[in-house]
Amino acid sequence: MGLKKSDPQVYDLIQRERKRQSEVLELIASENYVSDEVLEALGSVLNNKYAEGYPGKRYYAGNEVIDDVERLAIERVKEGFELPIDWHVNVQPYSGSPMNLEVYAGLLNPGDTILALDLAHGGHLTHGSKVNFSGKQYNFVHYGVNPKTERLDYVEILKLADRTRPRLILSGFTAYPREIDFKKFHEIAEKVNAISMADISHIAGLVAAGVHQSPIPFFDVVTTTTHKTLRGPRAGIIMCKDKFATSIDKAVFPGMQGGPHENAIAGIAVAMKEARSAGFRKYAEQIVKNSRALARSLQDFGFRLVSDGTDNHLILMDLTNKNIGGKDAQNLLESAGIVLNRNMIPFDKRSPMDPSGLRLGTAAVTSRGMKEKEMSKIASWIAAVITDHSIALQVKDEVKRFAKNFPAPGL
Repeated sequence: MGLKKSDPQVYDLIQRERKRQSEVLELIASENYVSDEVLEALGSVLNNKYAEGYPGKRYYAGNEVIDDVERLAIERVKEGFELPIDWHVNVQPYSGSPMNLEVYAGLLNPGDTILALDLAHGGHLTHGSKVNFSGKQYNFVHYGVNPKTERLDYVEILKLADRTRPRLILSGFTAYPREIDFKKFHEIAEKVNAISMADISHIAGLVAAGVHQSPIPFFDVVTTTTHKTLRGPRAGIIMCKDKFATSIDKAVFPGMQGGPHENAIAGIAVAMKEARSAGFRKYAEQIVKNSRALARSLQDFGFRLVSDGTDNHLILMDLTNKNIGGKDAQNLLESAGIVLNRNMIPFDKRSPMDPSGLRLGTAAVTSRGMKEKEMSKIASWIAAVITDHSIALQVKDEVKRFAKNFPAPGL
């Protein structure tokens, strides 16, 4: 008996969401479509097995196959990110937030100082927001972007690091549209004798494909989720130099987690194999091409972009000159079938609940096969709806017809 017969209510909800995803333009920078194969791994019998511990050192019997699944995922992560021989991989974190907290717990003491990007300038909640456990447990000092260029100012970051002498320096973002110079971050960390950590959750697929600089040749620890540009399941990975492996592994299990989600770990293995293909590299290259094309088109329609453009998969729009706040713009565009999220911009004078900006990403639409020409069309719809709110439903119909020409993976 299938789900349709046994539980039509849940089946209907899944089908409604499948329909929604197929008919709209997903421009949320942290979302993507996984392959049928990743979905198959996630829905497999691996979900049934409890596997506390690590390969060869489990607390329950019956983990011979599970050990092989996890070892395979680890090896594919090492290959996919071209890790040096003296690097270690943990594929057990449930998602990005515990992943980062587990690194902190493994390498630091409560109250230690961490230098990280301010949430209001593009950082993440787990990078020391006062409302997050990270900001309550550790002494975070935040750097921001230059007020004129809206880009990272490595000279100022060095000065801040020299004054505060952090135990760990974190590079990572959720809303920074420019390439990060990891070598410069490494040099700053070396000068103040700090552990260097990079959270590449947003750009992992670009890094694996070689279209964004990798932090691995320079850094001590690298974390990433696997569901954004990497196009895998909802999970996390910690990569680190061997000297940090034992402390981090203990922080993951038994420190913060019990049994790992082995179906998701199998999904990581599938996604990492896909990331080694020539097709994935073309996909990653197209993400950046699409992002830049969308940025140029939006600018042609009079939108101001933070830092005047993008180097990666995301764009941060400033709506200050458009007489609309981020919350209203998000809701309006969603009613037109264009899904994105409101977002603070650097030095924003509005509240986080109704900020001045919108964040857009091109990973999901690129997975559907859209290219530069389609980005121009998307920009025209965004501009039209922001200019004339009354045409939102008309645009929604156009978007629905348009989306049919670009079937989404896994749907």
